[in-house]
Amino acid sequence: MIEIRSIQAEQTYPIRQQELRKNVSLSHEMGGDEEPDTLHLGIFLSGELVGIVSLMRASIPFFKDSPQYQIRGMATSGTHQGKGFGKRLLKEAENRLKAKGVEMVWCNARVVALDFYLKMGYAIHGTVFELPEIGPHYKMYKRL
Repeated sequence: MIEIRSIQAEQTYPIRQQELRKNVSLSHEMGGDEEPDTLHLGIFLSGELVGIVSLMRASIPFFKDSPQYQIRGMATSGTHQGKGFGKRLLKEAENRLKAKGVEMVWCNARVVALDFYLKMGYAIHGTVFELPEIGPHYKMYKRL
């Protein structure tokens, strides 16, 4: 059985550490994790947390839409990647944001995740840029 539900920031940490912070000195904790308008979602398979996403209120001046949210710390555990969990989780995240009146969602997408976001209807803004210790990224966005 697959279930998506709200979770606490601390529940995201093991997957963040394993999938997003492996072999780097950056913390698995992110600024904004504990803000009251931050939303953390987890996707569970038979009770096991297999994917996570954090949604934080953050704006880019280039986009005039308001309010805006940033996707942060999105990951699926290694043994469950490529099974559609990320797609389901992102769709649920977008639906929840849309229900809150959010008009724009954006992220700093790793180059390896570019095709995933493009298939989900996101567009690229600007050129590739480097995040220290993590690697090349694209700023991507989607109007909800």
